[in-house]
Amino acid sequence: MRVTQSLNQTQFLTALNRIESNLSQTQNQITSNLAFTTAEENPVGAGSVNNYNQTLSQSQQYDTNAHSAQTRLGTEDNALSEVQSSLQSLRDLALQANTGSLSSQDRSAIAVQAKQIQNSLISLANTQDGNGEYLFGGFSTQTQPFSLSATGASYAGDQGQRQVQIAAGQTIADGDNGNVVFNQIKTGNGTFTATANAANTGTGLLGATTVSNAAAYDGGTYAINFTAANTYEVRDSANVLVTSGTYTDGQSVAFRGVQVTLTGSPATGDSFTVAASSNQSLFATVQNLVNALQTTGSTSVALAKLGNSIGNAINNIDQALTSTSNIRASVGARLNSITTQLSVSSSQQLQLKQSISSLQSLDYASAVTSLTLQNTTLSASLQAYNLTQGLSLFKFL
Repeated sequence: MRVTQSLNQTQFLTALNRIESNLSQTQNQITSNLAFTTAEENPVGAGSVNNYNQTLSQSQQYDTNAHSAQTRLGTEDNALSEVQSSLQSLRDLALQANTGSLSSQDRSAIAVQAKQIQNSLISLANTQDGNGEYLFGGFSTQTQPFSLSATGASYAGDQGQRQVQIAAGQTIADGDNGNVVFNQIKTGNGTFTATANAANTGTGLLGATTVSNAAAYDGGTYAINFTAANTYEVRDSANVLVTSGTYTDGQSVAFRGVQVTLTGSPATGDSFTVAASSNQSLFATVQNLVNALQTTGSTSVALAKLGNSIGNAINNIDQALTSTSNIRASVGARLNSITTQLSVSSSQQLQLKQSISSLQSLDYASAVTSLTLQNTTLSASLQAYNLTQGLSLFKFL
């Protein structure tokens, strides 16, 4: 094989390009502090790093969702805490008003305070998060959910509950719609409610209502009718006699697994209704209390009607307090779940970053040594090439 000068040049340039390519790669590694930056440099490693990065990015997005839900639920919990405080203040006012020693003016003043609490509750029900979205509107986050009305408040939201994904296969509700929080509150004691007939002419007052045997209560509607001042009978909705007895002040009328305590002096023809609890808006409860407090009259019969109305309102406020506590417990459980998941994802992300680092992080000292050797090789190669280019047989003649 004939070795020509052209062949030598070609071989040298090929070797020189390889040296320069390696040198450039080492320089890029040192600049980026990465062992490789393209799949060409390390196909297997690059594939693994890409998979790890995708998983890491997804986990970080879940964290973003979780933090958003955490903030929103925290805002809801604060709002519900204020609702509970307002309800407790309202209950105190109702107890204060439920005494015969107050004048109509006194009760009117209490009604004004109750109305102010109602306005505060409406404001809380229309709470917005940091993004200006209504917390209690369901899916209708851009629409103000509650507006005052003659009977309490109207609801313009929906029944939706937004779900946010905070991990693979795990979603969590980032709020509760206003219909559940403020409208679906059981009346009475939560199982049944007792009310006095508006046409009663005696001074009978409803007291404690309890379920003595849940299995025996059928959820029906019953009337406690006074056939005489000291005689009563209980009839069902079909007017069938259930039980009867002699009334004494402060006794409990018991039937079908329930007990209703009565005090005062009912008149002949007076009646009291027992029916299964239904859902009632918190705002209707407040409005009913306000209406009762604004009624005039100081006769014993008028005060008995007022006492029954206030007693009914207190029972319903107690149910609202219980309902709000249950929802807050649910919010707390969701916040705990988010905190736990954020801790888990933090550990996972740390492991992913360590895996990426073990594959892609540069051994800086080794890279600097390689760079020095490659520069030396390049310099020596260029010098050798320059020397060989000047050689000729004529120089030895």
